[in-house]
Amino acid sequence: MKVFVITGTRKGIGKELSLHFLEQGHIVCGCSRGESSISHPNYRHFELDVNDEQKVVEMIKSIKKEFGSIDVLLNNAGIASMNHILLTPYKTMSNIFSTNVFGSFLFLREVGKVMSNTSRKLKKEGKTPHFRIINFATVATPLRLEGEAIYASSKAAIVNLTQVASFELAEFGITVNAIGPTPVPTDLIKNVPKDKMEALLQRQAIKRFGNFEDCLNVVNFFIDEKSDFISGQVIYLGGVNG
Repeated sequence: MKVFVITGTRKGIGKELSLHFLEQGHIVCGCSRGESSISHPNYRHFELDVNDEQKVVEMIKSIKKEFGSIDVLLNNAGIASMNHILLTPYKTMSNIFSTNVFGSFLFLREVGKVMSNTSRKLKKEGKTPHFRIINFATVATPLRLEGEAIYASSKAAIVNLTQVASFELAEFGITVNAIGPTPVPTDLIKNVPKDKMEALLQRQAIKRFGNFEDCLNVVNFFIDEKSDFISGQVIYLGGVNG
């Protein structure tokens, strides 16, 4: 049984991942801005904004107090907005970076502290630590999509954060990787015009929408204990090259 922290669990990929790992017998601690949409004895829910430093610190302390450690962090929470750069309000950029970048950083930092402390204890006992952090990037970054300058830039920051953190956390047996989904039919893209979506799909090698199973396949690969030698990597779905 592993302890998962998954952000953005009220709907979409975050909720699907939570339900999957709960069904596998693991403990899942999730969060969203609203009430929980998951009812399960092994699920713990926290209402917060992922960019609220105090609330994030309190959440991770609460999880550590109850379960002792954290095995996996899935930094899934994110928001998007499609605007021409000349028509993008400053507030839009601020909101996107606050959630996508600052939120991911806060969870990576706080969960990383718990993992590193546990790692030291395990090494003293002669055990090998296996900790996993997975951030969520996007194909919008390598595709340089028009109208996605702010969203893609926020996820470009996530790519760099992932790569640098993989070096800084490696000594603790923590791997840090990222998954870059192609568009998955969720609320994140519901307001994007169909012609824009179709144009995006045509730039992929595999010209279809992604689905939950596609994302889960990559997540399972990254969290497998056999993937100890895989860190600092970004896997983009749909045949998109980073």
